[in-house]
Amino acid sequence: MEFTIFLNNEKINFAKKIKLRDLTNGNRDIICALVNGRIRELDYDVYYNANVKFLTIKDHDAMGIYERGIRFIFAMAAHELYPRIRFKLTYSVSRSIFAQIIESKDNIYRVTNEMVKEINAKMHEIVNNDYKFERLIKTNQEAEDFYHKLHLEDKAAILKYRPEKTVHLYKCNEYYNYLYGKMVPSTGYIQKFNIKQFANGVMIQCPRSEYDGEIPPFSDEPTFRDTLVNAQKWGHTCNLDTVSGINSWIPNSEAVQLINMCENRHNRMLSELGEQIEKHVDDIRLICIAGPSSSGKTTFSDRLTVELISRGINPIRISLDDYYKQKKDIPLDEDGNYDFETIEALDIDKFNDNLEDLLEGKETVLPIYNFGKDDTTNEGRRVKIGPRDPIIIEGIHALNEKMTNRIPKYFKFKIYISPQAQINVDYENPISLTDIRLLRRIVRDFKYRGSSAEETLAMWPSVRKGEFKWIYKTQEDADYVFDSFLNYELCVLKKYALPVLASINRDGEYGPVTERLTKLLKYFVDIDEKWIPCNSLLKEFIGGSCYRDSKPI
Repeated sequence: MEFTIFLNNEKINFAKKIKLRDLTNGNRDIICALVNGRIRELDYDVYYNANVKFLTIKDHDAMGIYERGIRFIFAMAAHELYPRIRFKLTYSVSRSIFAQIIESKDNIYRVTNEMVKEINAKMHEIVNNDYKFERLIKTNQEAEDFYHKLHLEDKAAILKYRPEKTVHLYKCNEYYNYLYGKMVPSTGYIQKFNIKQFANGVMIQCPRSEYDGEIPPFSDEPTFRDTLVNAQKWGHTCNLDTVSGINSWIPNSEAVQLINMCENRHNRMLSELGEQIEKHVDDIRLICIAGPSSSGKTTFSDRLTVELISRGINPIRISLDDYYKQKKDIPLDEDGNYDFETIEALDIDKFNDNLEDLLEGKETVLPIYNFGKDDTTNEGRRVKIGPRDPIIIEGIHALNEKMTNRIPKYFKFKIYISPQAQINVDYENPISLTDIRLLRRIVRDFKYRGSSAEETLAMWPSVRKGEFKWIYKTQEDADYVFDSFLNYELCVLKKYALPVLASINRDGEYGPVTERLTKLLKYFVDIDEKWIPCNSLLKEFIGGSCYRDSKPI
């Protein structure tokens, strides 16, 4: 058996199979490898012609494996120290992981500083001992029996929704767990993490690929945290904080009730918003709405407009997209491409001129940007507003004070919108908020823009870069954070996303993210979408919206 491996532009011939780890020269910065475009663990045996590229925590796909290792080691340490307590891990502020006690046979439900010190010491002990992660294959039934024996009912509950017939468990020094993905070879690879007491739980800080493999500075972000806490409480109360909990609503025609519960939560939040704005309508002149890509800003703005009209308030809407400069005047990014994400791509002075004229009661012509012709025309809407009519501003820079620099802050009501999902596959495996938005965008771009999944995925890093630079930091300045997530939505997006994802070459550049998203969706039970209201935010992505189904968004 002879084969060739291409590694770092070097051609190496082999006569027998070899583990990827044996090609790393002991470099533990390497977390995994791309082998012919597919993510492989370092214990993977190569025995065929292959192009190999090693990945570190500076690479997004490797960072997922590294974070999974941190979660495994935390769960292992907590189990060894407090075997009668179960912690639930969720994504939280400052791009960290929050661990809170969800089950306790000792009536301990609040983490103390002493507990955090003990867990931290145990985690470092596990890392220093460099225990091997040993992968075991069990049938679903064997895994279910094993989980029941260990009283891991959250892990047993998800198995009936697993399409595969086997489960890969990982054994580490007599501790067993499965975190739905690949692992590093041993605990010694996990050197970077911080843990601290936070609120009533533990905050676990991980390195981030977008931070060049380092741990970002911690930022409390209380507004964001309160939104996540509220989402978690609501999901737990309604049994919608796990995949198995969501799926349990769907048989026996209870899907209708599930949809109505989630939609009613949005209705309630819109009513709260309307009440707040109505209470201060004499002072609020601008209602600024911003959020990351695929948060549902457009439909939310429509629904908020209707909510305000029902209260006798008649807003007008302005999209910041109509204030793009001509392409020749748009700044370039570091790669020499037009940077449409920067605030400098917008004509801020013209925008403020229009706002001032409107607020002074003047009739004003608002521009319309023609993306096809790269032109802002003055042949736009001619509008005039009354003294109590607010202006709704929608766009990624709407919360940025620079965008409305001539309008006193006192006149602004700022709304941040984003899906703030707090759902888990099981207690140790939270679902990424970013992946939910990415799935929304893949489905929407394919339906409304004729974009393939590859085209959407190719744009995504640039979109994310703009979000980190311009959007996330504005959330803490918001007067209201609207959680646009619908706990049933992945049961619906599944139908639309899987065929689009299936068209992607699994051995290509986007194979790893495609595999991750596909595995996630397959755990959800399908829902008949006929019961979804036509004004649902989800309709913005799947179609059928009563607002704008016939034109691109």
